[in-house]
Amino acid sequence: MAKQYMEPTRERTGTLVDVIDAILDKGLVINADITVSVVGVELLGIKIRAALASFETAARYGLEFPSGTNIETAAWKEAQIGKETCPQCGKRVPAKELLNVNCPWCGWVSARAEAPAAEAV
Repeated sequence: MAKQYMEPTRERTGTLVDVIDAILDKGLVINADITVSVVGVELLGIKIRAALASFETAARYGLEFPSGTNIETAAWKEAQIGKETCPQCGKRVPAKELLNVNCPWCGWVSARAEAPAAEAV
């Protein structure tokens, strides 16, 4: 019986904007421990911890901000608003707006928002 291997696939439709959007949405964490040793004696040790994420992602995962960071900015306040992903376009939208009105990006309307409009007719 011949072995079957899965070949990696690559989407060719992704752009740099899509990559940056995915990184900021999901977050990127880099942990690195670098040591320089000679004959078993550690001469130099470096520990690197870095995180790259949007304010919203950082707030969602409880990442700590460096001291001196002004978290009372408009971006921080925006990040505190609960958001949901639109099922049609995949954009993050404030939950109240998405469920009670519509998606401002694509116009998708939830069943909850359609119900009062149908009752008014």
